Amino acid sequence: MQYDLVFSGFGGQGALFAGQLLAYAAMDEGRHVTWIPSYGPEMRGGTAHCVVIVSDEEIGSPLVRNPSTVIALNNPSAEKYEALLAQQGYLIYNSSLVSHTFTRRNIHAVPIPGSEAAAELGHAKLLNMVMLGATLACVPVLPLEAIDRALEAHMPAHRRALLEANKLALRKGIELAQAVLIPA
Repeated sequence: MQYDLVFSGFGGQGALFAGQLLAYAAMDEGRHVTWIPSYGPEMRGGTAHCVVIVSDEEIGSPLVRNPSTVIALNNPSAEKYEALLAQQGYLIYNSSLVSHTFTRRNIHAVPIPGSEAAAELGHAKLLNMVMLGATLACVPVLPLEAIDRALEAHMPAHRRALLEANKLALRKGIELAQAVLIPA
């Protein structure tokens, strides 16, 4: 199985780290992975996105035209990627910031109040982990435990104080997504 994901938001929201963490977790689990970051010239506030491919088999190309999953942390990302998302794909969006009205009926738009949840957990920087947790609830790309292990192994030293908070944020994201997902 192959999963093509795009994490997108403003610089500083953690889209790149969320994608990189997923890539590390998949690699640590023995999966084939690509992670391609892209960002504007601004340090904070500009655009940032990354494309992550996780596969059981070799990946033929790291380029993705129509991702199966998009994690949109802001309104411009939701607007941009709605049109590019594959049919029946998941657009998991931060409903705290996204006011975009989705017009496509052949996608699954999943509203997650990520910024609000991060604030309730005590730190705005937890937004990316709330949204990654929500992604795990929507798309069975990896088990939560793999992400936990990757956090422990790959979290930068200057962020280690937030390790447990990040784990809580992942679980909060799963909980929020499960509350809005319609059982099949």
